[in-house]
Amino acid sequence: MFNKSYQLLPQRDSTTPRTPGLFVSADNFTQPGYHKGLSFDYIPNVSENDFSDTSQGWLSWICNLIVIFLVYVVTFVTFPITGWFVLKTVPNYQRIVVFRLGRVCPPKGPGIVLVLPLIDQWQRVDLRTRAFNIPPCQVTSRDGGVLSVGADIQFRIWNPVMSVVSVQDLNASTRMTAHKALTHSLAKKTVREIQTERVKLGDYLGMDINEMTRPWGLEVDRVELTLGSLLKAPEEGPSGPLIMPPSVPGLEGLTGPIQQLAMHFLGHSSSSHPQQEDSVTFADELSSVPQAVGTTPGSVEELLDGVKLLLSETLVKQVEASFQFNISSEDGQHRSYYVDLSKGSGTAGAGSFCQEPDVTLSMSDSDLLAMFQGTLRPFAAYTSGRLKIQGDVKTAMKLEELIRLLRK
Repeated sequence: MFNKSYQLLPQRDSTTPRTPGLFVSADNFTQPGYHKGLSFDYIPNVSENDFSDTSQGWLSWICNLIVIFLVYVVTFVTFPITGWFVLKTVPNYQRIVVFRLGRVCPPKGPGIVLVLPLIDQWQRVDLRTRAFNIPPCQVTSRDGGVLSVGADIQFRIWNPVMSVVSVQDLNASTRMTAHKALTHSLAKKTVREIQTERVKLGDYLGMDINEMTRPWGLEVDRVELTLGSLLKAPEEGPSGPLIMPPSVPGLEGLTGPIQQLAMHFLGHSSSSHPQQEDSVTFADELSSVPQAVGTTPGSVEELLDGVKLLLSETLVKQVEASFQFNISSEDGQHRSYYVDLSKGSGTAGAGSFCQEPDVTLSMSDSDLLAMFQGTLRPFAAYTSGRLKIQGDVKTAMKLEELIRLLRK
């Protein structure tokens, strides 16, 4: 007994292709015996409703029959009393998985179910569709960009027995598997592909997750990617730098150029004054030719003098934030400026702000001048990597109000 050595359970062959959709064809995935060699091969073939257990010997089989027969007799003899304990009501959206003397039985329900006392252990399984979300995480794309990407996932249990006997914590295992598949799949795509093809990528990601969770009796119905901010711009390709607009619900199915055009006009309308929502201005966000500039400051100091003339209590009520500008020039010099629009009539000047600013913006002096001249919009500079923001991005975009007043 003690001399018998333990043998490892058979594991999956690492050389066998695993993933459909993005990486493996569906034909290989549906081959018979594809999931053979897993560490839970001792489980009966419940996916095909075959609950026969060939590992049980004839002596064990006879003992089980005797014990089950005696429990049935005692249960029916004392039925008025035991009926309160052995009869379970199962709704239509649930099933009961029963282990009788340690061996799994076919799922029971819906309706009235008989569970024998002492020898039956049972567990309810909910078959309704459930959902969870993957919090936004940093994903490095194939072209070197870093994005904040999350996902909303809907799933359901299609085999209650496999969901109980194949995995200990189904919810935690599914979350970990979905997170790993998300980062692994998107790492093979560029920033442009992730932004413009996220509906297709969500379908492929659902196939990848299904391949890993199907042996657990779980099936993913829908995966919807949620794109956050672009943390690091991708490396410049032959066609120049890539500028990707932030994600907006309702534009997921559009192609790349059409989506960028729609985002262009949505960006203008969101940054305009409420009384001017019905006007559309056709302008190139990165054009080197100004469209409508009243006075063109030639340096940051002249720009700062123009900002001081615009300070007012009305502007402070609209913005209610303080900004610190870290400006670098072409000759390698670094200078700091601040604009305080959080109290009073506001202040502006050179140097560091005396308190902790709400937002710190780092850029070159040419980009700062272009931004206040109207040839470079803040969100375009941010998504292209020319503007680095420390703090709340939404608060930083309030600079649009100051820029609008300066251009007047």
